[in-house]
Amino acid sequence: MFAVIETGGKQYKVNEGDIIFVEKLGADEGSTVTFDKVLAVSTGSEFKTGAPYLEGATVTANVVKNGKGKKIYVITYKPKKNEKRKLGHRQPYTKVQISAINA
Repeated sequence: MFAVIETGGKQYKVNEGDIIFVEKLGADEGSTVTFDKVLAVSTGSEFKTGAPYLEGATVTANVVKNGKGKKIYVITYKPKKNEKRKLGHRQPYTKVQISAINA
């Protein structure tokens, strides 16, 4: 059984027990989050899709950790103008474990 959910402007295919990294959610570690934007659900032989979302379908997950990703560097440069700039960025994320898929 799997489901396709949408959160943070991205779509994720999830099974029960999966651990995924999503855009930062406003939830504390150890709390429970419910994703109600379910695009599709497969239950072995049956496959349901929504238009755009399935009504009544939810995915429940536990928040494992909130954190920041690896640092990336952004460098801008203009030749012959002596203009250089170096910026760093760490994208925040939330690590969640899928506990139940309710179709």
